[in-house]
Amino acid sequence: MNIEQLRNYCLTKRGVTEHFPFDEDVLVFKVGNKMFLLTSLKSWEENEAAINVKCDPDYAVELRANYESVEPGYHMSKIHWNTIRLYKGELTIPLVKQFIDDSYNLIVKSLPKKIRETLQ
Repeated sequence: MNIEQLRNYCLTKRGVTEHFPFDEDVLVFKVGNKMFLLTSLKSWEENEAAINVKCDPDYAVELRANYESVEPGYHMSKIHWNTIRLYKGELTIPLVKQFIDDSYNLIVKSLPKKIRETLQ
């Protein structure tokens, strides 16, 4: 997966917007004005691509135990966020997409009902 594929995949999801709220490096994807994925463009340029995605706390622990490429969220809540090191080549694209889907769905579930209804 390259950065364009990642961007295109995220933008296919209903209600998703992209932002650079911190600086010109960190690309953030949001739904309902809440982040579900962050990535550093510099990491992609340096062939060290990584993404941060939200994750169920119990599942996050399981993923970290099973995959060397999954670590506690860098600069994020270590309980609710994972950093996925894509450059290690351990994870398949369908699995990475599943992590993105899970993150998106967790955020959508946390949104007020009125906003969730606009995403259906």
